[in-house]
Amino acid sequence: MTDFEALKKAVETGKKNSVITIVQAAIDANEDVNELLDKGMIPGMREIGDRFSRSEVYVPELLIAARAMQAGMSLIELVLIGSELESRGKIAVGTVKGDLHDIGKNLVAVMLEGTGYEVIDLGVNCDIEKYRSAVKQGARILVCSALLTTTMPYMREVVNALKDDVMIIVGGAPVTKAYADEIGAAGYSDDANGAVKLVDKLLKYA
Repeated sequence: MTDFEALKKAVETGKKNSVITIVQAAIDANEDVNELLDKGMIPGMREIGDRFSRSEVYVPELLIAARAMQAGMSLIELVLIGSELESRGKIAVGTVKGDLHDIGKNLVAVMLEGTGYEVIDLGVNCDIEKYRSAVKQGARILVCSALLTTTMPYMREVVNALKDDVMIIVGGAPVTKAYADEIGAAGYSDDANGAVKLVDKLLKYA
């Protein structure tokens, strides 16, 4: 029987080989792979995310944990070829039109994938039509990022155009909760882990 705490710790600390060993052993024993995610791997990603929010770890540690998580996911996906791995929902992330910064957006995508969401990564310089295409693909929430004060106003345009079709949350260095409220966004977060918790809350997982 899998030691879920050991799996959680292996993901949290980025021990990719340990994650592979534990997951493969569980697969060989015909254990429920969804339990590996729900009781071990996802809690590990959540824990590293919480530590990131508290500035106890930094971007490199977060990315190492994400790679360990992905190594385990790759094995699980092989087992589930031909069936659908249960997703918590599709979330689209993108940096708004005029802004080419992607580090924050990428961290949000990593955290969302690590906690069980299917991510549609729209990239940078996203106009309204690009966000609309994600809605047509089934995105339940749009995550809009901006690092420049000059591109923040485009968030308002996205919200005005699509708020009747999908929930929209915003973030980025110059963005504040007050601004999110002012433009009618569904929510705001100042870091990647907070964005995941907000998505959980909006989709009733929290």
